[in-house]
Amino acid sequence: MSQLSMRKMMPALLLLCQPAWAEGEFWTFQPPATHIAQQIEGLHSYLMVVILAIFVLVFGVMFYAILRHRKSLGHDAKPFHENTTVEILWTLIPALILLGMAWPAASVVLAQKDTRGATMTIKATGFQWFWAYEYLDFGFGFKSKLATPQAQIDNHHNGGEAKGEHYLLEVDQELVVPVGQKIRILTTANDVIHSWGVPALGVKQDAIPGFIRDTWFKAEKIGTYRGQCVELCGKGHAFMPIVVKVVSDADFKTWIASQQARAKAMQDDPNKAWSDNDLLARGRQVYEANCATCHQADGKGSGPFPALAGSKIANGSKADHLHIVLNGKNAMPNWGSLSDVEIAAVLSYERNSWGNKAEMVHPSDVKTARGAK
Repeated sequence: MSQLSMRKMMPALLLLCQPAWAEGEFWTFQPPATHIAQQIEGLHSYLMVVILAIFVLVFGVMFYAILRHRKSLGHDAKPFHENTTVEILWTLIPALILLGMAWPAASVVLAQKDTRGATMTIKATGFQWFWAYEYLDFGFGFKSKLATPQAQIDNHHNGGEAKGEHYLLEVDQELVVPVGQKIRILTTANDVIHSWGVPALGVKQDAIPGFIRDTWFKAEKIGTYRGQCVELCGKGHAFMPIVVKVVSDADFKTWIASQQARAKAMQDDPNKAWSDNDLLARGRQVYEANCATCHQADGKGSGPFPALAGSKIANGSKADHLHIVLNGKNAMPNWGSLSDVEIAAVLSYERNSWGNKAEMVHPSDVKTARGAK
């Protein structure tokens, strides 16, 4: 790389690093908000001191030996092969160093895995590319999606909308928890491996399809803490942030009540006789909430996600269309977590939008297809 290029790059690198320096996070972690995060930070500092001491000692002895015992060419070195004392020392010293590093590290890891005594459990499911949360103790859930405007994402050369303070770290609905309570997080995934991580809370847990893993945190301070999926999960990996809002007990109770009322209002009546128009209107809501990210709002698809406009599946048999939605195919995850009404509505919408014209799908069709799986 030429010196001219380096001169151009250095100011840009310094500019990028300024926000992190200003918050004191360039050389260390985010300010810890839990006891576990404090332990992780302390463990990191301790291990860095040990590593630095070993580095100085080893290179100090090496350079001392080079300088102190330098001889001219042809000098016969003093042999000390099979020296028992040396053999014992270079076995014992590394073993003691390893023990001194492993003991505190194991203590922190075991504490991270101890989920006993949690006051509530939240299930976090990774999708390409958003998180779905279920408050298992309160009977409701929601999807949490990236809220950064597309215009900011498309601004590659500072010619469009300026990037916001929380660029790619903001969501349309935050995970809300009460301060000072132990929260158990169950992680899983619907398609590929994701990982739920929030550095300030000292939490990172893989979310693996077909498996349930758990972790926990107990936030000591009210505030908003941000993280991201920390497992490379596809082209939209950078677009699935995690935002945890820690509030007081009173605020949490108010929020829970509002969310339960909202969930009840949005719940589909299982006894309702759905007209075609009602089903299509409901299907558009489900499509925009779950499918438009990949297949696009106009149904023309993107990358590995095929167009639905004019597709053989959307214009073909109901059974084939239902089979793909309930079982997934290639990059398409299965959407069995949606209700019978939601699946019937979204399939009817796909089969009768963007020029498609095919048979409507009804909740009874979905129920029958689930039984046939």
